[in-house]
Amino acid sequence: MKQTDEVDDLLTRAGARWRADQEAPPEPDLEYMLSGGRKHRRWVPALAAASVAVIAAGVIAVLPDPKTPKTPTAQAPSTTAATPDARTPQTFAQGNDEFLVKPGDKVQVSGQIIAATGKTPVFCPPLAVHAIGYPPGQEPAPSCPDKFAVKLNGLDLDKIPGLSTIKGVLTGEATVTGTWRGGAIDVDGQTGLKPLEYPAQTELECPVPPGGWKSQPSNISSTAVTKFLAAHADQATGPIFRYPNGTSRGAPVVILIGLAHGDAAAFRQAFEKVYRGNYCVVPTLLSQSDEQRVTTAIGDVMSSNPKLGIYGASGAGIYGGPALAQVTAYTPEVKAALTPVGLDLIRVAPQVRPVR
Repeated sequence: MKQTDEVDDLLTRAGARWRADQEAPPEPDLEYMLSGGRKHRRWVPALAAASVAVIAAGVIAVLPDPKTPKTPTAQAPSTTAATPDARTPQTFAQGNDEFLVKPGDKVQVSGQIIAATGKTPVFCPPLAVHAIGYPPGQEPAPSCPDKFAVKLNGLDLDKIPGLSTIKGVLTGEATVTGTWRGGAIDVDGQTGLKPLEYPAQTELECPVPPGGWKSQPSNISSTAVTKFLAAHADQATGPIFRYPNGTSRGAPVVILIGLAHGDAAAFRQAFEKVYRGNYCVVPTLLSQSDEQRVTTAIGDVMSSNPKLGIYGASGAGIYGGPALAQVTAYTPEVKAALTPVGLDLIRVAPQVRPVR
């Protein structure tokens, strides 16, 4: 070995030892940034077939009563001047029955309309699709799986603005109202697209301690913290990265941990034995393990009952409430299928909405 090689080798090993001794900085929360803050697991039709074996192995466990009042708590570690801050407890109640539709009800849909030659036009929910870049003119004809398509009896295609033709299939976007017939709508009104409105959700936030958050290092990515959170997955969820003063260089980073079960003070005491840096603990409905069980159970229903029109499931993410079930229509049949999972643990997001 040459002398220069020996020096390089010594410097390399010395550098590696130095890096190993340094505290790991907070890792960028890429999922948070890319998804707009929505962190979740999601079942989609394209993946369901490949996931049947995994879903079938899922066990629906009885969860602790999520209605038990919880007192939100927040605290920065004792290495800073921050102290606990009180917060009003959140309510996680979800009124899914407001979306329930039965034959004969007046309903509305908003979104993609597909009309193939010789067939009744259909409304298609916003299903997940493969992001394939087709050359101009080579795009496949629009289509919608029968289990998700809603037939639109009496739709006037001439009144749909911006209608286009791809491979002989007409497609556009509109808002349609009419009478629900179970898988079909007898149209009595249509307009240009009016995006669906969803009930407002409040993101989980860390209460600001007296004096504000301090800029300080964090060991959130350390092995000790990672193992701690994994060991408490049945109790907590997270971490969620928060940037209370923006993301500029030197701005404080706060780690939010959601606590679904157990005593908050005891959890903080145990967490502070492995964690250094800004953090807060706030109440959530579901722990990480709870979310996995519920979303797996929704996926099981989706795979075993494809005609129900369930096309997606995800965890609560940064909202801390129920898991999400995306459905074409929230019918009595869908409600009955999801009841064993726990309706108080699920927030449904239907495309067919009742008009009250």
